[in-house]
Amino acid sequence: MHPKRVVLMYISEVSGHHNATLAIEKAIKILAPGAEISNINAFNYTNPVAEKVVNSIYMGIIKVAPRIWDYLYDNPKIVKRIEKAKQNINQTNSPKLKKLFERLKPDMVVCTQAFPCGMVAGYKKTYQVDLPLIAVLTDYVPHSYWIYDAVDCYITPSEDVSLRLIKKGVPERKVKALGIPFDPKFNATLDKNSIFAKHKLSPDLPTILIMGGGQGLGPIKTIVRSLEKVGRAIQEIIVTGTNRKLYNALKRKIKKYKNKILVFGYTQNINELMSIADIVISKPGGVTTSEVLSLAKPMIIVKPLPGQEANNTAYLTQKEAALKVEDAKTINLIIEELFKNPHKLKHLSDSARQISKPNASMDIARLLLESRNG
Repeated sequence: MHPKRVVLMYISEVSGHHNATLAIEKAIKILAPGAEISNINAFNYTNPVAEKVVNSIYMGIIKVAPRIWDYLYDNPKIVKRIEKAKQNINQTNSPKLKKLFERLKPDMVVCTQAFPCGMVAGYKKTYQVDLPLIAVLTDYVPHSYWIYDAVDCYITPSEDVSLRLIKKGVPERKVKALGIPFDPKFNATLDKNSIFAKHKLSPDLPTILIMGGGQGLGPIKTIVRSLEKVGRAIQEIIVTGTNRKLYNALKRKIKKYKNKILVFGYTQNINELMSIADIVISKPGGVTTSEVLSLAKPMIIVKPLPGQEANNTAYLTQKEAALKVEDAKTINLIIEELFKNPHKLKHLSDSARQISKPNASMDIARLLLESRNG
């Protein structure tokens, strides 16, 4: 029997979808070092020019007119209206996927985003191929763009999401609530004192971690200014992702602030930074959220974007695992309130731990490795 061959598909290099495939790849390699893994940006592979255009349009809408995205996101009328166009696109991409799969000979294809999932579903239908297709959802509310008869298994973040999928018509036998995959290194026990020392931070001061996702989005500068009003000494760690403009702006002003502030760009040691944080202020991307939950960190979400972020926020606040703040200027008041009432911090932490799935990546990897070979 040949080593397990798995094709992982995502879109956009700097994204939670990509981080999820990397996490699954790492977990598979831990359990089966000989497995043959191909990690592919599906959109870039099939439509490299269109990928750049679509990403640019998406970022423009999110920054300038987020209400448009809110209208488009999982709108039943839109889903129905574009169904034919979607089928045509998938049919056009099928010959390219045929060449890819004939070369790689995968035992299965795993998609962490709906677009490649639709592409592979279309390929299976076009060529009548029995290739196992696994959809790994990375947000806490499933949208209709995921739904295809050709999907053999849906891996969901939670039992709540599984129920929603089933209500949308997905057979219960196809749904497994294993969690959102994230790097297994987040489960490692770290020496927090050495991390504090490495970054010249005090283990005796409250530490706030501020993140804006891979793109460094959100009102981070406003949050930093608000935290200057907190009536006690705190220290902040800010991660700006690929947003060099924000990184440079914060570095220029850092000496003017009273609080001790560290600024990072795109970094691979988020697990270390998160481990020493007392509170995480972040965009509620699915993978980031699963990391925060796994470490049982109190989370604050500031003005989430419509669509996935709003849905994730609704789930987290309903489960009392996060707080939502609409006005970044008032975040200092929330921080002061939490530090004055340690039981509120503990409740957030306990709630996060209750809904976390810290072994998601390893559980997903086991499921994939135990499934039948093609």
